[in-house]
Amino acid sequence: MLRRCLFVLFFSLYLLAGSVAAEETVHVLVLPFEINASQDLSYLRRDIPKAIQEYLQPEGAVFVPLDQGTSDTAAEKISDIQAIRKMGLSAGADSVIWGSMTRIGNNISLDINMVESMGSAPAVSVFEAGTGMENLLTVVKKSTEKLARNLFRRELITEIQVSGNKRIEADAIQRVIRVKPGDVLRAGDISRDMKNIYKMGYFEDIRVESQDSDGGKIIVFHVAEKPTIRRISFSGNRVFKDEKLRENLSISTGSILNIFTVKSNIDQLELMYKEKNYHNIKIEYTVHDRDNNQADIEFTIDEGEKIKIKKITFQGNKTFSDKELKKLLSTSEKGFFSWLTSSGELNREDLSQDAARLMGYYNINGFIHAKVADPVVEFEEQWIYITFKIEEGERYKVGTIDMDGDLLVPKDKLMPGLNIAREPFFNREAVRKDILWLTDLHANAGFANADVSPRTQEDPVNHLVDITYSVTKGEKVYFEAIEISGNVRTRDKVIRRELRIHEREVYSSSRLKRSVRNLHRLDFFEDVKVDTVEGSAKDKMNVKVDVVEKATGTFTFGAGYSTVDDFFVTGSVSQRNLFGRGQIIKLGGQVGGSSDLYNLSFTEPWLFDIPLSGTANLYRSKREYDTYDRTSMGGGIGFSYPIWDFTRVSLSYRYDITDISEVTDDASDNVKDLEGENATSSITTGLSYDSRDRAFNTTQGQDHSLRYTYAGLGGDHGFQKVVGELGWYIPVYKGLVTFFHGESGWVEQLPGYTLPDYEKFYLGGMNSVRGFEFQDIHIKGINSDGEETEEGGETYVQFNFELSYPLFKDLGIVGVIFYDTGNVYGPDDTIDLGNLRQAAGYGIRWYSPIGPIRIEGGHILDPIEENGEDSGVNWEFSMGGAF
Repeated sequence: MLRRCLFVLFFSLYLLAGSVAAEETVHVLVLPFEINASQDLSYLRRDIPKAIQEYLQPEGAVFVPLDQGTSDTAAEKISDIQAIRKMGLSAGADSVIWGSMTRIGNNISLDINMVESMGSAPAVSVFEAGTGMENLLTVVKKSTEKLARNLFRRELITEIQVSGNKRIEADAIQRVIRVKPGDVLRAGDISRDMKNIYKMGYFEDIRVESQDSDGGKIIVFHVAEKPTIRRISFSGNRVFKDEKLRENLSISTGSILNIFTVKSNIDQLELMYKEKNYHNIKIEYTVHDRDNNQADIEFTIDEGEKIKIKKITFQGNKTFSDKELKKLLSTSEKGFFSWLTSSGELNREDLSQDAARLMGYYNINGFIHAKVADPVVEFEEQWIYITFKIEEGERYKVGTIDMDGDLLVPKDKLMPGLNIAREPFFNREAVRKDILWLTDLHANAGFANADVSPRTQEDPVNHLVDITYSVTKGEKVYFEAIEISGNVRTRDKVIRRELRIHEREVYSSSRLKRSVRNLHRLDFFEDVKVDTVEGSAKDKMNVKVDVVEKATGTFTFGAGYSTVDDFFVTGSVSQRNLFGRGQIIKLGGQVGGSSDLYNLSFTEPWLFDIPLSGTANLYRSKREYDTYDRTSMGGGIGFSYPIWDFTRVSLSYRYDITDISEVTDDASDNVKDLEGENATSSITTGLSYDSRDRAFNTTQGQDHSLRYTYAGLGGDHGFQKVVGELGWYIPVYKGLVTFFHGESGWVEQLPGYTLPDYEKFYLGGMNSVRGFEFQDIHIKGINSDGEETEEGGETYVQFNFELSYPLFKDLGIVGVIFYDTGNVYGPDDTIDLGNLRQAAGYGIRWYSPIGPIRIEGGHILDPIEENGEDSGVNWEFSMGGAF
């Protein structure tokens, strides 16, 4: 292509040369100019001729030097044309130029004459005028251009034409052509414009010709347009579909066919394959000419085999083994399950981070001068070999540790808290933690601008590093203003009451962090950003709280199957931030083959503008059991109040009226005694601790509670019940979270009252022992008619263990495996942890755009055949949404 362009360029210049006279070398003599001015401007006598020479020399003029004798007599002879011609001949010049410059006030004018040394042709005269001495060079340049037309016998361009273009408008081509009508015709200018047209990228051939016209030449640019792309096709591709390949092309149907662009697109496609570890990829292209100046492009792809990492080696490591170092890497060698996992895959970004991980590992183990070079990647046939080159250097231990500066408390009280003091070798990560700890310590006392700088001193002989933490406490800082923005629906006071900082209080970083956590726990906002900026003085700090609200109205939907209800569905509609006041209202229901439940509740979390939460609810439920039907109606009211961080105490009252009907002969004696309407009047007090970072897909925190219920404040039923729960969420490694949960309960009948079966304990189901159906773990009894019955227990224990890991973190999809165990016991039974029912399973949880979704299946590990149990999976799910 380049050779072709050069040929077109030289051939066009040859054609142009045929229509333009060949330029011969012209020798010119320039005489000193006459200066007419009231000021002394005699220096211009020679400066103007020099300027003329500078303008004409690039055009091909050769200037004859002016000897001293000629210079002295020139002024006397400039009026005698014959004398000037003779002067030119004597000097060997073809032409002689002379003239004068006149200045009157601020106006200047230039009269220039030129005559040939031989012949009788009249002299050529040029006149130009201007204003201001600063424009003298412009006037000289214009005059010289006029002289050049006669001096070199050049012709003017009278017209510019474009031909041969079909798709590209002539105006677009004209815009890149710099020569204009009226310009002197120069081959160099035409050559430059041909290059400009070619750079547009639309043409594969450009030809220039000149035509005679009155007063000059018509310049015609003949162009041949490149074809347009009609169709792009691929062959041989298996890894990527045609649509995916097209998405990564910068060319498309209808665009101009540019071979250089096609080749750059091949590079882009090859990069796609190499990112998938197809490093032997080969792509070629074929252009198929079509009618109407169109062309089809076909990319032929030879993908080759996928290449994986065969071996990772280390060079220079003496202290740590290859096995130990490989555990630090994200990159790994191909393993047995590489078809299922990503082992053996080469990811350049991960590989670069691996080098940094190795460096960091050496740094935290005392190798302060360790160096890890960029990994060397070698491709050999169908395998990849990676080599990390390591220069360990000497290993340094911790020397003396000291503190100085403006300390908050004496250093002897601070020293035990330093991490570096517990490290055998110098550890940069421990130093970083110490800096954060000391900074937070001072910041919590109000010194927001405290600065902690570590100074290290190496002892290369004994291989020790002495470290001194230098503390600059600065001034005590106070909160000046708290500005809240971004809340459209949520009222300011709802946000402010969750803050643990207040205006004009001493700055505290821990209370500021707790405030941010509280706002996240409200679950009213998609994002919470808190920035601190200097206030009206150096000891003042402004806090800017910027929130992004999210939908707080939710609906939930769930379904399941149990031997009691058969298939059932549940749903609820709630608003957790009613009218932007933080109030909660919820209407829920459950409808199944043999039951229905409806509940309406309202919660005010801040009664009387204090953190006293108040809740009221009404409900109605109906359930058809095998041996009776139960219909309940009632309501309650409750209050809770925070007493410590994350800890609340609660008190509630409930009144329930239950109607037991359709009692069969094989019902338990307890149920038979309950036939008809029964009233329960109870009070419950509780203590709860909840420090979870979020309610769904929790990653850390604790959730504990203890509740005591006393029934017998009037009504027909009397009992006391205690239920306790413990839960820990512990982050383990890279998103892996463990959950330990245990709970137990006890209920006892009061003298003179009855304890209804529906107040006893059952296990089984989504939020209990998964794998068992709803309430499928119970105790068996015998009624007065000798029939076997299913009854709830007076005590129970339950334990749950979970491992959760984010499968797709950005999408909020988490995988879960679990182990559940538990059992219920009668009044005379002793809790035996050796006979707990067991189940294990797996599931997926997704915090989807429409709300939380749970799909979990459990297997009974100890099925009892006579109960109809087996070890097959029992699936349950629930899902919800936001509006």
